[in-house]
Amino acid sequence: MPPTTAPQTRATSTISAAILALLLPYHRTTDHVPSPASPQAFPHQLRRIAGFVRAGAPVVFTLPGFPCKSPNPAKVLGHLPDQGERLSLGFLHTLCTEIERIHPPGARVIICSDGHVFGDLIHVPDAHIDAYADELRALMTGQSLTRLSLFDLRDALGDLPYDEARARVHDHHAPDLDTLRAEVRADDHTRALYRGITRFLLEDTAAWTGTRSALQRACRQRAYGVIQRSRAWGDLVAEHHPDAVRLSIHPQPVGAPKFGIRLLDAADAWTTPWHSAALHRPDGTWTLMPRAHASRLGHLIRLDGRPSHFEQREPTP
Repeated sequence: MPPTTAPQTRATSTISAAILALLLPYHRTTDHVPSPASPQAFPHQLRRIAGFVRAGAPVVFTLPGFPCKSPNPAKVLGHLPDQGERLSLGFLHTLCTEIERIHPPGARVIICSDGHVFGDLIHVPDAHIDAYADELRALMTGQSLTRLSLFDLRDALGDLPYDEARARVHDHHAPDLDTLRAEVRADDHTRALYRGITRFLLEDTAAWTGTRSALQRACRQRAYGVIQRSRAWGDLVAEHHPDAVRLSIHPQPVGAPKFGIRLLDAADAWTTPWHSAALHRPDGTWTLMPRAHASRLGHLIRLDGRPSHFEQREPTP
């Protein structure tokens, strides 16, 4: 094979930067940057994208997330995907089609559904997690979202009982708890992640008979477990998809190995479709918020007999 020429190298760099530039408006971060970052501020992602561009292959992204709906009925419309997921999947598919205009082989996103990995820690039944993932697959098929696919614990470890599969993932891949605790103390990003997950666990506990302080202690302990399992799942995903560009639904610093991506508009950088309900504004835009809040602003819309989203009422003149 002839050596790569300088023009070829420049073309690869230009195309890779153009692909990454399509993602930058949706970068999810809590960093306070004076202006949008340039593609060159994301060397990890540029390097991965360039590998696909040089090979003339579709750019592959992995996105751990879409685990299951929150168990708190004040936040969500039920345990199955709704308009928030439909819009998010459509956004990801459209992003792939936009990449295809720059890079003809296009792109695909592998959604690595992680609900079973920590379902016991977030108190969601495995049957609900199965139903959620199966409905995501049905949505992809029904909406012809051919550039998306779903990968979950069943794909990784087959028909093992879920408790056994979770234990295997944890034992083989999870970081040591003492090491993780030290990282939370020392690293601002990890500490923010820990606090964010603790907050989610507190909010998602719909029924608690003990004291508030006891609930907080339990959620802090479970938050460490969720981070351990999430990292373990990330390592397992990387084993199955070693060359992929890693996306994240959590905010990520500029230049981090993972690229945080915002799926839909929301007031809080940590809000996801599975922790909220979708609200359709009078101007045609969408946003995410807790169901209880959305229900005060609009009326419920059902699709195919199931709750879907809220339609915001026009303001009173």
